[in-house]
Amino acid sequence: MSGSSRRPSVFTLVKWTLLDELYAGSRQLALLGGSRRARSWRHGDDGLPQVVLLPGVYEHWTFMRPLGNALNRAGHRVRVVRGLSMNRLPIATTAARAVAALAAEPAPPAGRVFVAHSKGGLVAKHVLMDQERAEAAGAPPDVGVLGAVTICTPFAGSRYARMFVNRTMRDLIPEDETIVLLGGTASVNARIVSVFGLFDPHVPEGSVLEGATNVQVQAAGHFRILKAPEAAAAVVEGIALLAAPRVEPPPTG
Repeated sequence: MSGSSRRPSVFTLVKWTLLDELYAGSRQLALLGGSRRARSWRHGDDGLPQVVLLPGVYEHWTFMRPLGNALNRAGHRVRVVRGLSMNRLPIATTAARAVAALAAEPAPPAGRVFVAHSKGGLVAKHVLMDQERAEAAGAPPDVGVLGAVTICTPFAGSRYARMFVNRTMRDLIPEDETIVLLGGTASVNARIVSVFGLFDPHVPEGSVLEGATNVQVQAAGHFRILKAPEAAAAVVEGIALLAAPRVEPPPTG
């Protein structure tokens, strides 16, 4: 879907930003209510891919609980990667941890799809790149990842990360080595569906990824989009797209 061509007013942008930050605070406090997955998340349609949630920086997986609930209602089994805490480690390290966690269990017959928010989308792309390299070397990790649906991911980094002095946030500046590596590797982009809204106060560069399926939804915010029904619907459609059988082009010549 495409957004409105009319530019929102400054008042509207400020309002969206404030509402976004308030929502983020409420989701952080929600962690106090417990960190157990709902039992229903273990069950779903075996014909659908398992969803693996990857939260953003300084986000516990419970930050994505509303979206996980929506995906479970759509028939998906939903799991999380334990041991990532608040996703403060370097992207490559977190990607390796995610692969190790998934490799500890047999891949479901219908495969797995990452559903990732913000920095989590960078982690997901790194996993896809690592998997591609392993396949080329003849030693693929059997984790069954079909692709990733990312939400508000800063694929080109965020210039706002320069405002911070801690390493965790500065890992997201556009010139960071890992950001440059991810941006320069387009071979896995076709396995990514990038979902974003009308306005993202944390990623001014936007989340459009060349070669990926880019979907703009009628919702605003970097965090509030995670509870938007339009975003949940786009994620469900993105998962279905990634799970669809791939049609190989006919040989030429």
